[in-house]
Amino acid sequence: MRLSYVRELDEYPTGARRMKILTMAVLAILIGSYEGQIAPVVPLLLKDLDMTLTMYGAVSGAAAVAGAIASILGGRLTDRLGRVRLLIPLMALTAVCCFAMTLVHSPRDLLIARIVLAFVDGVAMASTAPLIRDFSPRLGRAQAFGFWTWGPVGANFLAAAVAGWTLPIFNDSWRSQFVIMGCFSLVISAVIAFNIADLSPELRARIQHTERAGTDVVDLTQPARVRSLFMRRNIWAHVVGISLWLVLYITLSLFGQTMLVGALGVSSAEASTIMAAFWSLNLITLIVTGRLSDRTQLRKPFCLGGTVSAVIVTGYLAVSLGQEGVSTGTLMVVGALLGGSLGVAYAPWMANYSEDAEDADPRLQGTAWGLFGFLSKGIAVIGLLVIPHVVEATNWQTWLFVALGCLVLFVPAIVMFNGPWRRRAAPAPATVGAES
Repeated sequence: MRLSYVRELDEYPTGARRMKILTMAVLAILIGSYEGQIAPVVPLLLKDLDMTLTMYGAVSGAAAVAGAIASILGGRLTDRLGRVRLLIPLMALTAVCCFAMTLVHSPRDLLIARIVLAFVDGVAMASTAPLIRDFSPRLGRAQAFGFWTWGPVGANFLAAAVAGWTLPIFNDSWRSQFVIMGCFSLVISAVIAFNIADLSPELRARIQHTERAGTDVVDLTQPARVRSLFMRRNIWAHVVGISLWLVLYITLSLFGQTMLVGALGVSSAEASTIMAAFWSLNLITLIVTGRLSDRTQLRKPFCLGGTVSAVIVTGYLAVSLGQEGVSTGTLMVVGALLGGSLGVAYAPWMANYSEDAEDADPRLQGTAWGLFGFLSKGIAVIGLLVIPHVVEATNWQTWLFVALGCLVLFVPAIVMFNGPWRRRAAPAPATVGAES
């Protein structure tokens, strides 16, 4: 039975209609990521609940584990039940979980609330990347995934901006942020519910090359089998490779400012300025490179070029961490170049992974992206638990060289991805007067 809020399309949408649905999917990942943001109120939370930073790290790690498990379960469910059927009610439930955060009065309460929110949000957001795939033909997929990536990054800015504006109004009450978050999420969830749609199972089983041209590649009378995905060497290359690539990305996401302050002695404000330069160019290159990758229909050269550039810049940054007197201006340039390099590689990789999973079975996109969600959150857990101990035993320079080594190991994985290295030559035009 089709639920009333599920609009299922039997014909592939084109033009503005398709773009509206894609916009809703990007908005969903933005709101889902925003609901998980707690960084702006952590100092207030620790003081109010009488928690240590170590205790908070353990709570965050437990929530990340719950989110990782939820991602892989949500990936399978979204393939079986449909994207919108899962996304809409769970987005409303995550808003309720935000309101429930106001009832937290002890570290135990916080642990329960964060685990529940992370799990519900993880299952809900498992639908967003498959939705991007469903409504982005291969001719525009890397750019679409570049916009999807804006969600998690944009959530950092949104949470910080809202907190900076409203905390003084509410006498620095950290609970105010979760009330605002819940209200905002409920309103946006309603907007998404009225404007999003799902493809029929028949359309989801197609590979869409352009808005109007698609290819049937599977027998719909046979069920989708997960082993058809994981029997492929290129899928394992993606899975292992991106796990290694994410080590550097997660390090910078979780500990970028802390690393700069601890290793170079810059102020917190300077460290935030340097990381702002990193994220700014990262956001730009995600879209620009995504567009170039789509125009050329090349993925692997961008993955390789961006990764090699990131290796060089990371090497320079790692060496700089052992020196004194490095200027803030130099670090801003280095940070921007590093963020830009990672952006060059990331959007084309997402498109490449999606397409390689499609070639195995288009009906398993949720499963493939659920696995990616599991890996990214799993690396975050490792980061929260391992990085502080390694840095404590050695220093930030040592850990950055470890992350650099992981990034280097992503390069041979790229070779095993499917897809061309060079743009295919256009067919020669027919000669006037040639033989018929």
